[in-house]
Amino acid sequence: MTAGYRIVENARLDARNTFGVAARAPMLVEVSDTSALAELFGYAMLRDGPVLVLGGGSNLLFAGDAPGAVLALSSQRIDIIDNQDDAAIVRADAGVGWHDFVLWTLGHGLCGLENLALIPGTVGAAPIQNIGAYGVEVRDRIRAVHAYDRHDGRVVRIDAAECAFAYRDSLFKHDPDRYVVTAVEFALLRTPDLRLDYAGIREELAAMGIDGTPRASQVAEAVIRVRQRKLPDPALLGNAGSFFKNPIVPAATAETLQAAHPAMPLFRGSSDDTRKLSAAWLIDQCGWKGHRDGDAGVSAEHALVLVNHGHATGLELLDLARRIATSVQDRFGIAIEPEPRIIGATW
Repeated sequence: MTAGYRIVENARLDARNTFGVAARAPMLVEVSDTSALAELFGYAMLRDGPVLVLGGGSNLLFAGDAPGAVLALSSQRIDIIDNQDDAAIVRADAGVGWHDFVLWTLGHGLCGLENLALIPGTVGAAPIQNIGAYGVEVRDRIRAVHAYDRHDGRVVRIDAAECAFAYRDSLFKHDPDRYVVTAVEFALLRTPDLRLDYAGIREELAAMGIDGTPRASQVAEAVIRVRQRKLPDPALLGNAGSFFKNPIVPAATAETLQAAHPAMPLFRGSSDDTRKLSAAWLIDQCGWKGHRDGDAGVSAEHALVLVNHGHATGLELLDLARRIATSVQDRFGIAIEPEPRIIGATW
């Protein structure tokens, strides 16, 4: 192992993606010290070819082998860099596990990420996808993102306002070959600003016997319970969580659909004149929940979750996803798109 990194040639990636599908990379670079990135990107294979930055492997589908080098950041440092009576700024390295980080913040009396508990992946992946759950998106708490800029050959600090955050989207997602996220700064609170009016959180708190205003840690526990009940554990059944984004459509389109399908749930979209539809509801209405083709299937508990029952290939899962999307388009006239990044094929 060279100082700050280790190189593995012809590396298997089966255990590095939560779908558990077979894939390889011509070179895997495990980076423990981000100061080595400048040296690494001086190598021809990283400088000139495609590079896939791999976190927890929970937001991608290998429909083929990685076309070039794979970079995995493993640094684990967390620091409170600005500590005040009512708030704090926390900086976490990209390699920190996301759920571990949420628990760390709660253990230090810091609030704001409790609704994002148990989301798989790493801190470095969180701003790329602008992860979100139960009425909260991570952009609500990001102050800045540190990233290695391959164009300029240096680490840059990008303020949240410059990250182009949108629903499951960001600057980093649109320019994946330029930035390697190395750390993220979060602005967190000591007094909770709780978000409870989403997807059964209040009901779960009541089932836990919690009356009145809950603590942030109790909200996190409620979220964990709901997620564990609805979503399969990737360690037991290969999956990447929600496979499809919830489509955002003009309000008039949503209202026309709801008139034809009164049970269709609607949510406010990215603005007052848009609405967010439930992709899970659309897919469920097309009869896909619990469907299985060999080892490629759809969770029996949640229609948004594609699962690998053992030996499905990435191409088999992708084919199933395409057929699901086609059926939703044919029945409702609505296009649904995948959340995970697809490697080795196009959507």
